Amino acid sequence: MEREKEQFRKLFIGGLSFETTEESLRKYYEQWGKLTDCVVMRDPASKRSRGFGFVTFSSMSEVDAAMAARPHSIDGRVVEPKRAVAREESGKPGAHVTVKKLFVGGIKEDTDEHHLRSYFEEYGKIESIEVITDKQSGKKRGFGFVTFDDHDPVDKIVLQKYHTINGHNAEVRKALSRQEMQEVQSSRTGRGGNFGFGDSRGSGNFGPGSGSNFRGGSADGYGGGRGYGDGYNGYSGGQGGNYGGGNFNDFGNYNQQASNYGPMKGGFGGSRNMGGPYGGNYGPGGGSGSGGYGGRSRY
Repeated sequence: MEREKEQFRKLFIGGLSFETTEESLRKYYEQWGKLTDCVVMRDPASKRSRGFGFVTFSSMSEVDAAMAARPHSIDGRVVEPKRAVAREESGKPGAHVTVKKLFVGGIKEDTDEHHLRSYFEEYGKIESIEVITDKQSGKKRGFGFVTFDDHDPVDKIVLQKYHTINGHNAEVRKALSRQEMQEVQSSRTGRGGNFGFGDSRGSGNFGPGSGSNFRGGSADGYGGGRGYGDGYNGYSGGQGGNYGGGNFNDFGNYNQQASNYGPMKGGFGGSRNMGGPYGGNYGPGGGSGSGGYGGRSRY
């Protein structure tokens, strides 16, 4: 049997004690399965632990077993395990934010709440489901939200990317609230405006870029307008409106832009703590040039 892709078998472990070594990290996580890799990230100069690491299991089911057994405590300290974000995703806005709410795009007219429930309840306990409809016509606008009682189902679902719900391809993303979007935006080295908040009216949650098509003043933050378009092209709108133009699949030019999530100046989000295991405490601080997930493994 071909081994599952490494990305599905890998956990980020944050909040490590500075006393924790690769040996003690390995010993702890081996209770859920065989590890193919284990690393504690260290400062290249001082060799001091940077307080996080990664473990890679031999199968995704072992990762699921480990995550089902939280909280995890190593060397007397409760740590924060989280499914590792794929390298190609790690520079994208919001990739490292911890959320319990999932954005689902590509919802067709014949797809109802119960279809979403039966599909996504396999991943975890669902707290609520919203299928967004047009206030005037009552027609579905092509997207919705699923909220879980934990962040791990969302992390697992977005890792897998492609999902077929009621016979249709669906796009999934972490759903970020306005506040979370603004925090991510402010941490991206002053590249304001590229998130396309429409005209800042409304207050709802946003999927992968609320951009030009979600202007208008309705209370849910999505406004009138064309809404989600045909499920894939509704997020286009030039290089400024959304996550870099193109369709909502591709996040466009964000991949090349400077980002506090990559291996660059100190920490994740500079001095701003993003919350969760990706808080601002894991980089070496300052502008040392080796912050983020640099070193041996940026994932």
